[in-house]
Amino acid sequence: MTTTVLVVEDERKLRDLIRDILERERFAVVSTGSGAEAIDLVRRVGPDLVILDLGLPDVSGQDVARDVRRHSTTPIIMLTARIAAEDRINGLELGADDYVTKPFSPRELVLRVRAVLRRSLTGEPEPAIATFGAGEIVIDDVCHVVRVRGAEIDLTPTEWGILTTLATTPRRVYSRYELINRVRGYEFEGYERTIDTHVKNLRHKIEVRPGEPTAIETVVGVGYRFTLARDG
Repeated sequence: MTTTVLVVEDERKLRDLIRDILERERFAVVSTGSGAEAIDLVRRVGPDLVILDLGLPDVSGQDVARDVRRHSTTPIIMLTARIAAEDRINGLELGADDYVTKPFSPRELVLRVRAVLRRSLTGEPEPAIATFGAGEIVIDDVCHVVRVRGAEIDLTPTEWGILTTLATTPRRVYSRYELINRVRGYEFEGYERTIDTHVKNLRHKIEVRPGEPTAIETVVGVGYRFTLARDG
C-alpha cells in the first residue's frame, strides 16, 4: 500500500526538491504552499505524514500543526530555518514528532521520514495487552491503544514510542540517549534534549490522578523511568 506524504512549503523550488526526493523513494506526494490548503488537504486526503514548513505566508505552520493535532494523530515533521532550542521545543509542544532544520541533506530527510513512519505505521507490537498500576494504565500493542482509567488517550508516534519503551521494564532508568535511539532509530547531535519536551507532553496525557506521583519519573542527571508496576 502506497504511503502518502503531504509537503507544505511555500518556497516552490524547495517544495519541488522535497517532492523529487520522496518520489524517488516511492512515496506518494501531495504538496502545497498554503497553510489554509494544507488544513483542507489533511482532512480530505488523510496523509500518512505531514512535512510542515513553519514560515508559511497565510496560515502559520504552528496554526496548521494545532489544527492537525485537534483532529488526528497524523505524524508531523516540521521544516524550519530556525535553529534556536526554544523554537524546536515550541514545535514539539505543538505535537510535532520531529523537525528538520534548513539546509538539510536528502539522506537526512528520508531517514527522518522513514523513522517517523516506522513508529506510526508498524511499531514493534507484542501479542499481549499490558496493564499497570492495578489497571490504571492499559497498553494494547496489537491495537495501538493506550487507556488511562478506561479512557482512550491519543498519543503521537513519538509519545507512543517513549511510553512503550519505558513500560517494557518498569523502574529501569532509560537515558535520553537510549530513548531517542530506541524511539527514533537514529541520533543527530543536539536532538537528545528534545526528549524532555516529549516526556512533558506524555506526562500531561497519562497522569494517573492529580496530586499523585507521576507515572514517569525524572532521575536527575540520568534520564527517566516508568514507576507503575506491571499487573500480574
